[in-house]
Amino acid sequence: MTEVATLSTVTLNQFVLDFEGNKRRILESIKICKAERSRFRCGPELEICGYNCQDHFYERDTQTHSWEVLVDLLKDVNCQDILIDVGMPVMHNGVNYNCRVVFLNKKILLIRPKMIMCDDANYRESRWFTGWTKKRHVEDHMLPEIIAAVAGQRTAPFGDALLQLTDTKIGFEICEELWNPMSTHLEQTLAGADIIVNGSGSHAEIRKAFYAMELIKTASAKCGCLYAFSNLRGCDGERVYLNGCSTIVLNGEVLKLGKQYALDDVEVLTATFQLDEIHAHKVKIRSRSLVGANTESYPCIETPWSLSVSTKHRNLTLPMEKVEFVCPEEEIASGPALWLWDYLRRSPASGFFLPLSGGVDSASVAIIVYSMCRLIVDHINTHDDHVLKDVQKVLRDPTYKPTDPRELCGKLFTTCYMASDNSSETTRNFAQALAVGIGSNHRVISISNVCSTFVETTAEALGKEKPTFEGTREENLALQNVQARSRMVFAYMFAQLTPWSRGENGFLLVLTSANVDEAIRGYFTKYDCSSGDLNPIGGISKTDLKRFIIYASQKFGLHMVEQIVEAPPTAELCPLKENQTDEEDMGMTYKELSCYGKLRKPLACGPYSMMAKLIHLWNDQEPRDIAKKVKHFYRSYAANRHKMSILTPSCHMEDYSPEDHRHDLRPIFYPLDFTWQFQRIDDLVNNLESEVD
Repeated sequence: MTEVATLSTVTLNQFVLDFEGNKRRILESIKICKAERSRFRCGPELEICGYNCQDHFYERDTQTHSWEVLVDLLKDVNCQDILIDVGMPVMHNGVNYNCRVVFLNKKILLIRPKMIMCDDANYRESRWFTGWTKKRHVEDHMLPEIIAAVAGQRTAPFGDALLQLTDTKIGFEICEELWNPMSTHLEQTLAGADIIVNGSGSHAEIRKAFYAMELIKTASAKCGCLYAFSNLRGCDGERVYLNGCSTIVLNGEVLKLGKQYALDDVEVLTATFQLDEIHAHKVKIRSRSLVGANTESYPCIETPWSLSVSTKHRNLTLPMEKVEFVCPEEEIASGPALWLWDYLRRSPASGFFLPLSGGVDSASVAIIVYSMCRLIVDHINTHDDHVLKDVQKVLRDPTYKPTDPRELCGKLFTTCYMASDNSSETTRNFAQALAVGIGSNHRVISISNVCSTFVETTAEALGKEKPTFEGTREENLALQNVQARSRMVFAYMFAQLTPWSRGENGFLLVLTSANVDEAIRGYFTKYDCSSGDLNPIGGISKTDLKRFIIYASQKFGLHMVEQIVEAPPTAELCPLKENQTDEEDMGMTYKELSCYGKLRKPLACGPYSMMAKLIHLWNDQEPRDIAKKVKHFYRSYAANRHKMSILTPSCHMEDYSPEDHRHDLRPIFYPLDFTWQFQRIDDLVNNLESEVD
């Protein structure tokens, strides 16, 4: 008889150190799996304690409470008669490991430690965990007393092994092991594993989702296996958004794909498939069979359990006809919006405040908040779950049920146009029209008197005449910066007093609006209104933000924002007659900035190698002109790098983000002239020009 197997992979929105909430969501996923008659449940990485515990992994409490949650899972009636795989930290022989714990009917079958750590970009796993280096080796792990009392066993197998069921063999990967060139699924499938399950904690980046899918499809196709990928979703306390996209792939064909961005705390994907399909696919790949015949055997944990079920009333899961991921503009509309919502609902705040300038950046942030409200209302209209309760908790109104995104936006979101003497009617009108379009609680104030008081008081204390914009460069910058910094003070005043003005309790989180390109260049005033609590666009380029606004104008019916995109970006800190623009102030275009950012971070270019690459990328420009641009960028970068140390926490969405707390660990101070590097650039230019002569 053809064996038909059923298993599930789940997506969870977990929260660091929220052991009670994390357990509840794990149990909910298991209940759904059993309701769908699944025989095996695979969960995401470190789901019991939360992935981003960071230095809390040093604390014994984190492991103690993880074991306590596992005890409750072992005893729970819903966790019987189903094979379960959960993620948690485990200390073995005095070493911390990131592990999968596999159990069945109160018995722990295997503790499988992660073998390959992730230490690039946003990840620092080797700071807290050690990779298991004993390939194909299993040893006994002494279980805590509380586990032994429930499981009836003193030890459990710990190490690199496969699970041998009565009808199939299961191998395990953990996140980075899939991405590594020597992926563990290679040897596991050659040694007979039919199924690979991967518990992961993979974050979102614009245009990244397809890459993970291609890795999974390739692994499944060339090895002949069913690959079940389980990922976390949401903001669990860090600067990244974990984007879900759990998936089940059979022999390279996608059977199930989870939501890329969603408000669901729990999502379960269940697939039913024929084990014979895996065996037939393996046998067809003759080169694979030859290598498999010479592969060293794997230790196996024999388990009296099968994934096979009766074929009666059971339909096979057919491959998806089309696998699509959302466009970059939709990623901006969803990822940062859901990141903001997770942060808000888990904080004591009652909403957001934004200085709305009428430019592309602050308009983008406002639209992202409006998108958040749209996602919430759409979800509540179709689900009866935690989201409505979260809205009521944030607004401190147990009877409120949002039916319109604009109405919800007015309750959650306050915006303010902070005019100075240098502000234009154009940007004031842009801000007003957008605020009306999204329904935010909008205010307009003048900061001119406050700025004048600051300037007059400082000049009097220094015994000098008031500085002027027509004076020295130092005077001009000081007059610009006092406007910017005054706005930050007003932002926090509004954030703290807006609920009070309504007769309500609470406070608002201050949102900022500096994009990733301006951060690299350092084109913002330290401690101005780029300083706040959260920045949803701090990892997004100006180019992508402009595309996003055009997308939002059509998708959300906010047609007034199209004029914002067409207007030249300006800080409006100088007298209007000077026609100040951002690109002129920076001495470079946003398109050039984006190029510098990708060369500097993902491609790891210093000044000389950046110049060498740009000669080919910008082959329509003279080498000497390119050299001037590269030098100007690096001088500006060096002079302003210190600003990264106070950069507002932003939602990571771009691979060249300069955020220095986690993603971009470079020095704060640099030599401003880069003497050696710039000399090499000059030598290169001279050589190129001599070749032309």
